[in-house]
Amino acid sequence: MRLRSLLFVPGDRPDRMEKALASGADALILDLEDSVTPERKGDARAAVAAFLARQQGGPALWVRINPLDSGMTQDDLAAARGAYGIVLPKAASGQDVAALDAMLAGVAARILPIATETPAAIFGLGSYPGCSPRLAGITWGAEDLPAAIGAQSSREADGSYTPPYEMIRGLTLFGAHAAGVAPIETVYPDFRNLDGLAAYCARAMRDGFTGMMAIHPAQVPVINAAFTPSEAAIAHARAVVAAFAANPGAGALQLDGKMIDAPHLKAAQALLARSGAA
Repeated sequence: MRLRSLLFVPGDRPDRMEKALASGADALILDLEDSVTPERKGDARAAVAAFLARQQGGPALWVRINPLDSGMTQDDLAAARGAYGIVLPKAASGQDVAALDAMLAGVAARILPIATETPAAIFGLGSYPGCSPRLAGITWGAEDLPAAIGAQSSREADGSYTPPYEMIRGLTLFGAHAAGVAPIETVYPDFRNLDGLAAYCARAMRDGFTGMMAIHPAQVPVINAAFTPSEAAIAHARAVVAAFAANPGAGALQLDGKMIDAPHLKAAQALLARSGAA
């Protein structure tokens, strides 16, 4: 299951759910949390349940439930029955994923925690390895945390992250890789700035993220393009793998005038696996 692009859709907007099916996103996240006001939660659950019941094929359907301490988890999970996965906001650690796993007994659903939305959660980013076989990835957010600590913003004037949030982004990246799951980049809020989005995606791909969340359908093609390895990259990766296959005893080799060794082989194998070109 590829997770290059995950598009948020408000759970109380069934019209947008239908339109999102044609967005090209690998996954839709039907949202029961932030985009739905308290008085609309019941309507959103009904709309999400109805959409899941009639939808077959197309992108993977995820549901973002409300936090585990909200008192709404069981109602949200009932509405999410049939979803490919559950997005868990305000996750504090792998223990929260394990707790959600237990609630999902008898239901085949993956789990994607948003793992940086509270101050305590930052210190739990190393706790996800082995927490649940349902864990599909780890993602982060740059909006709830500054609000939680009274910060003015998580971003510089040019849109880049301030040092505390750049650190948190990096910890999420390494936390996901340590757990052996997909590291998913957070949203790019300026949905009209597609050039800025492309640059943001390029940095994420460069740094080791494998996918990204989106807030608008217009962002999906840009995200998909960025997280799809180019033909040139695939060809180079195949050449690296072939070079080591032809020289099984070698620790380091020359390829196209440059030295390659075990880390290059591992990176090439990962790229081919991610692209489906292995």
